Formats: sequence, C-alpha cells, structure tokens
Amino acid sequence: MNRKLRQLIIGITAATAVAYAGASQATNITGAGATFPYPVYAKWAEAYKAQTGVEMNYQSIGSGGGIKQIQAKTVDFGATDAPLNPSELALGGLTQFPTVVGGVVPVVNIENVAPGQLKLDGKVLVDIYMGKITKWNDPRIVADNAGMALPDEAITVVHRADGSGTTFIFTTYLSQVSLDWKRSVGGDKAVSWPVGTGGKGNEGVASYVQRIKNSIGYVEYAYALQNKMTYVQMKNRDGQFVKPVADNFKAAAANAHWDAGKGFYEILTNEPGKDSWPITGATFILVYKSPEKAENAKEVLKFFDWAYTNGDKMASDLDYVPLPANVVKMIRDAWKAQVKDASGTPLMK
Repeated sequence: MNRKLRQLIIGITAATAVAYAGASQATNITGAGATFPYPVYAKWAEAYKAQTGVEMNYQSIGSGGGIKQIQAKTVDFGATDAPLNPSELALGGLTQFPTVVGGVVPVVNIENVAPGQLKLDGKVLVDIYMGKITKWNDPRIVADNAGMALPDEAITVVHRADGSGTTFIFTTYLSQVSLDWKRSVGGDKAVSWPVGTGGKGNEGVASYVQRIKNSIGYVEYAYALQNKMTYVQMKNRDGQFVKPVADNFKAAAANAHWDAGKGFYEILTNEPGKDSWPITGATFILVYKSPEKAENAKEVLKFFDWAYTNGDKMASDLDYVPLPANVVKMIRDAWKAQVKDASGTPLMK
C-alpha cells in the first residue's frame, strides 16, 4: 500500500470516529429532578431506547435539585412538580411544559387497615402534620371512620427531607384548607415542618412508612401502588370522600386553564367537583429557550414529543393522567415559538 493511500485511509477512519463520537454524545440526554414522575419517565426511557437507540438518563433527586441542576447547566433538562412562575422563567431564560398529571396521596401503616379504607378530612390531615392530633383514635378521625377499630397509638409523621415538588403539591393543599397552616408553615418545595421525620425522595418516605408502625406519610400514587402501601380516602372540596385513582385525578385536571404564554403555570390542588382528588398536580420539564447545546436540547424535545405520541398507555398503566390532545398541540406550538438555536432557528419544526 503506498504512503498516500495509507494516509487517506487513516484520515477517513479518524473522521468517521470523530463523527460517530459526536453523534453518540448528542443523542444521549440527561435530566434530573422530581421523584413524582420518575416511574413513568423510567418506563418511557426504556421504551424509547428500545425503539430509537437513544438513552435518556434521569436522576430522581427532587424538584429542588432538578431546578438547581438546569440552572447550573449540568443537565439537558430539569424536572419539577412545583412550576416556575412566568417571571422566574423569564429571569432564567427558561421555558417549561407539563408532561402528565398525577396525585399525591397520604399513606399509612396501621395494623388491620386496608388500602382505601381509612378516611381523612383535609383539616384533620393538617392537624396531624401540625402535631395537634397525635393518636389514631382521636375523636375527629373516629368520627369519619365509624365501625373501624383504630388503635390508641401515637402517630409518627413522615415528610420529605429534600426540596420536593411532591411537598409543594402537598403543602399547597394544606395551605388551601387551613389558614393556620398557610400562616405558620406555608406551601413550598421545602418548609419548616412542625413535627415529624424526614425521608429523601418518594422512595425515602415510602421506606419509612413501611417500616414504622402507626406512621403516616405522603407519596406519589404510583409509589403507593408499586410498594403495595395503604393509601387513604380524602374528603374533597365538594365534601365527598374519594379514592386516589386516575379518573379522580382527571376530574381535578378538567378545571385546568393551560396558558403557553404563562409557561403553562397551573396548580390543581383543591379543585371543585364531586369526583376530584384534592391533592392533584401536574409535573413539568424545564429547558432553555436558547440552549448552549442545541443538539442535546433538540433530543430532549424529540424524546417528549415521542412520549406524547406513544407514551399515554404506559402513563395510564401507572395511574398518571396523559395530557389532552389540545394541550399537547399547545406544547408543540410553544416549542416552535420559543426554543431556538443560536441562529434563531426553531429546534422543532
């Protein structure tokens, strides 16, 4: 083989290797944040990789961590159950869009109490988390659970230890049903809890409640189901006791007024309707409007575009509520209008 031919082959091989490495790097996307949607994101990622070969690596670290990581630009997208308001999005150069709707559910570990059997009123739940109701046979709990043998045992309260969108949804609801809670604790991703033990992530709270007798905590409904936990019924705004099931999350979400111009900011707790689950929430994705790594950002949008088209059944199987077709169209239109490369060309057409 002559010298020129050998150099040409070496050059082509090197160029091919560089191009392949660049393509591989662009197609592997990373995200971090909310634990609330982790079960469905993991399911989507598995199916997407099998169909496209593209990996979506998601760190379930809590909404607070997800917001920090996208702000630090260490991930391609952040995920949060506590939506950023329009001014926060504008300040950070970000846009956000919802992916699914789900429910936060109180879960308990009480001997001889089955899933969906115990009934709780919102104000009773507040007073348990404020340390004012300390035993399971408190008259206010007994009043809503006639005929149930509730133990004369101390209640162990479990809450999130990390900054959490699940906590945002839960404490926002508590603030809506109790002025006392709103004034003294408030609704946020992290609050100063009056009482209780903290667990990291939905996983941590679930683990504590499973291990500690006579405890109560709150998790995303998929975690309750997957871990065979004892969830409760809740009295909703219309005075009806309802179970945390997809149809009741959907009933709450029916009142949503999505607005792309406001970053799809929407709170779904304590919504009216006889079937509405009172602690319902959407979960959101954060991306930059002018991302530094445009190819990675494009892959993020392609992943969620695929999920909106192909992922509804997977979401429903995990008791999340897929978004209506008109909302998905609004989201896709928002991508075209808002997310662009350095030349101002939309990443999705």
